Amino acid sequence: MFNGIEIQHKNESDNQISTVKVPLAYGPTQKFLARIEQQANLNKSTQMSLPRMSFEFTDLQYDPTRKSTQTQQFVVKNSTGSEIKKGYVPVPYNMTIQLSVMTKLNDDMLQIVEQILPYFQPSYNLPINFHGDFKEKRDIPIQLEGISMEDDYEGNFETRRALVYTLTFTAKTFLFGPLSDVSGDIIRKVTVGYVAGSSGPGLRNPERDLTYRVVPRAVQDYDDSYVTTIAEDVDEIVKIIEVADASQLSAATYIHIGKEEMYIEKVSGNKLTIKRVQDNSTDAEPVVGGGGGATRLIRGRKVREPRGTKPNRTSGGRGTEDR
Repeated sequence: MFNGIEIQHKNESDNQISTVKVPLAYGPTQKFLARIEQQANLNKSTQMSLPRMSFEFTDLQYDPTRKSTQTQQFVVKNSTGSEIKKGYVPVPYNMTIQLSVMTKLNDDMLQIVEQILPYFQPSYNLPINFHGDFKEKRDIPIQLEGISMEDDYEGNFETRRALVYTLTFTAKTFLFGPLSDVSGDIIRKVTVGYVAGSSGPGLRNPERDLTYRVVPRAVQDYDDSYVTTIAEDVDEIVKIIEVADASQLSAATYIHIGKEEMYIEKVSGNKLTIKRVQDNSTDAEPVVGGGGGATRLIRGRKVREPRGTKPNRTSGGRGTEDR
């Protein structure tokens, strides 16, 4: 967040003569000051160069004002959607960070703080990706708590001046617990039973017993089970398309051209009779076939029952949910 800060030096004519990038390192301020005062050799002919910045993580405290329900959970998935994980909501903690700015000249110090302070009024929201590939993004407020100034200008002529500004920040961050893989916990079939009429002790046979069964179907194919190309042009209204090879395509399956999902009603040779724009997908832009463009056709899951729900007469009572 504090990388890339630069200062400019000018001559008497107000012309820029040099630009210095201020280095940033992790470490306590006292060690940097001791390095300046002691003038250790360290196989160098010069002392530590200024300006310089250092930061240090100084405190971590629980924040009860941002506490949420302990049993609340959240779900994240990776960029491809193939892996899903679940965990409990993170625990809020306040992290205290101190940024120390050390310069020799007061003009250098003012140039540095002028590139930092305007962003904090008094806080700055920093978006951070948690959990690596799962990219759980959260805005973390970083609040400026205060600024302290120290100017060691007194002493003999051999003592080097050190102008130090210390900026204290509080990051309202979170600590996450372990995540459990729930990629396999997918509802694959749902069955709901309805009983109409009287039922109870002595009444075993209700007047009507209906069961509604739904088998979910994925609207996206993740493994590219079959890919071919189109053999002719496809516009926005065509209902029959010809592909290069339809040997592995069958009726009652789904294909994709670009972002549009299509339902195959009939396969005749290499010609497909289709229904356009399924599952709220968008119309495919006109594409050129016959080698003019390699458009991917991805075979979807086969539909074993009509889309939606299907009532079936059964002899059982209430339905169940199968996973």
